Amino acid sequence: MEKQHLPKVVIIGGGTGLSVLLRGLKQYPVDITAIVTVADDGGSSGRLRNELNIPPPGDIRNVLAALSDVEPLVEELFQHRFNKGNNLTGHSLGNLILAAMTTITGDFVHAIKEMSTVLNVRGKVLPAANTSVVLHAEMEDGTIVSGESKIPFSGKKIKRVYLTPEQIEPLQETLDVIRNADLIILGPGSLYTSILPNLLVPKIGEEVSKAKAKKVYICNVMTQAGETLNYSASDHVKALYEHMNESFIDTILVNEEEIPEHIKSLYEEELAKPVHYDIDALKELGLEVITDHIVCYENSVIRHDTNKVAKLLYGILQQK
Repeated sequence: MEKQHLPKVVIIGGGTGLSVLLRGLKQYPVDITAIVTVADDGGSSGRLRNELNIPPPGDIRNVLAALSDVEPLVEELFQHRFNKGNNLTGHSLGNLILAAMTTITGDFVHAIKEMSTVLNVRGKVLPAANTSVVLHAEMEDGTIVSGESKIPFSGKKIKRVYLTPEQIEPLQETLDVIRNADLIILGPGSLYTSILPNLLVPKIGEEVSKAKAKKVYICNVMTQAGETLNYSASDHVKALYEHMNESFIDTILVNEEEIPEHIKSLYEEELAKPVHYDIDALKELGLEVITDHIVCYENSVIRHDTNKVAKLLYGILQQK
């Protein structure tokens, strides 16, 4: 099928969850655009962001790798993280290449497009903005915590998150792909630090809300201490609605598989537990609820099963 006739799928997020999902979805005949957060300020990304005054490349790097169609060794090279060398330790080669390409081209978006060509990326990768943004959280006690990497460690309950500077321009291309999408997917990923930083970029959340596409939220399997402690599935959705000041999701995808006890006990050490799927509350919010066994385990870490989730999402597209 020619690309212009393929169903257009827009996926919004960041972190590991987005990359995992894309690896499965790229196997289907769909035109993928990933919109990726630029609020990261920790690790290698944070260092490059501060030293070179460029948007953080880490989440973009992971998405490029997930959508790439190159020899495994090339992807491994791109994802290689140095563990020796005073100034190199902690940096991944892909981050350094994206930083270098940004310096050469003078533009982060241009750098991503050039790397997409080099890595034979299936789809399009767009940053939520062509500049760094700072994520702030207002806690329930009124205190403000600034910095995406610091928010989960505040030990307090988040009331809301917001971005600075106030004047952030999204790419026109990003707004266009949202308007023309057949399916918009949010998540999986950290609610306050991976998904909302995209929607809070001026005009992006608004365009998502009014887009004609069906909107699917892939709910996290486990809660996250410092972000969603004790949150039910409907709490996740309500947080999205409160930040956008409207209801805008059509469908939620939730896991119905029981998590093994030995995995749960490992997560309990991080104060994380399975998200309670309050189906009735979700239906009261007007959502179509799709439940399935959609998790897998890698070295005792819970991940969404990329193939299962991709199949379900493609099924939603075919219904349309």
